[in-house]
Amino acid sequence: MGTTFSCFGRQKSSPTNSKPCESILNAHPSHQSTYTFSYNEMRSATSSFHPTNKIGYGGFGTVYKGILSDGTQVAIKSLSIESKQGIREFLTEIEMLSNVRHPNLVRLIGCCVEGANRMLVYDYMENNSLARALLGPYNKQIALNWPERAAICLGAANGLAFLHEEVEPNIVHRDIKASNVLLDKNLRPKIGDFGLAKLFPDTVTHVSTRVAGTMGYLAPEYALLGKLTKKADIYSFGVLMLEIISGRSCARSVWGLDMKALLEWTWKLRGENRLLDIVDPELAVYPKNEALHFIKTALFCTQAAAHQRPNMKRVVEMLQSSDEVELFVGALKQPGVLRASDRSFGIVGNKPAGSKHPRYSESKTTYGFISTAEDTSSAPVSTFEMQPR
Repeated sequence: MGTTFSCFGRQKSSPTNSKPCESILNAHPSHQSTYTFSYNEMRSATSSFHPTNKIGYGGFGTVYKGILSDGTQVAIKSLSIESKQGIREFLTEIEMLSNVRHPNLVRLIGCCVEGANRMLVYDYMENNSLARALLGPYNKQIALNWPERAAICLGAANGLAFLHEEVEPNIVHRDIKASNVLLDKNLRPKIGDFGLAKLFPDTVTHVSTRVAGTMGYLAPEYALLGKLTKKADIYSFGVLMLEIISGRSCARSVWGLDMKALLEWTWKLRGENRLLDIVDPELAVYPKNEALHFIKTALFCTQAAAHQRPNMKRVVEMLQSSDEVELFVGALKQPGVLRASDRSFGIVGNKPAGSKHPRYSESKTTYGFISTAEDTSSAPVSTFEMQPR
């Protein structure tokens, strides 16, 4: 034990066999200071990647619980060998997390680059993800009371505000969702999975990029036009807040006789002055004024027009001042809601001036606006990525 992870700015012991990343990382000078574990160490830590140690999976691979030789519990994210696209995300995640530290962001411990194996090693989160704790199978759920849910909202907001405002250059996450918010043993939230993140220098107002993310959380201007700003993360965070408050997934359209999505349903209740109806029925006791304030904050975050959404620093202030500041929602416009039906995606809500219906060549999927009168049956939640022509 004695190799230093020089990218962390402080001493950190690691197995003797750890060595500087080779092959892939050598082609990327910014990553050469990152050290790796050997594949044998990863295999030993996970009991040869035994299925009982599998704690999660995603579009680019599987996550295992591991125990290092010194007894440290870790989470090991193993990139799928078939995922050529995932190499970029692997490198991005190392770049984003190597020098970033915040109580509400996951901590990257190291990586493994050996042969065809690509792995990232993180601190282990005892309570897995918010998606499992709140929205997963009933026997995996955690009974979260209101103070715990409020703390998760505020903690995730602080982590995102740090990425947007304090890291240099700023970072846009691009995939804020319940499965990317991890919970430690004290239920402290930590934002993870930076594989789709983008660096955002101060001199840049927006980036035109491929559309990547998860259905249900995508901001309309980003899904339609590929126009990425920090406000896309804020939209996703607003949807996430509604999930935390309601205990319901944004991926399912099951509310009311007209099968509305979570954000649509919330907007409908706002018009009927019944916003508290979205609060999770499992919460027998909760502060109504604070819950109402959090719901209104989520609606501000999910405005269809990006410029009408607050920045994350302001969102944190709104959440912290729930007992002092009244949020007036009378001037809010209907949120934009991205839907999936077969091979077409669309936006329910007000169409931004000048927007078009771009087509994406790889999947031949068409983006556009749909009205609430059309067939808007929900598709299962999915992560996707397409390159604009």
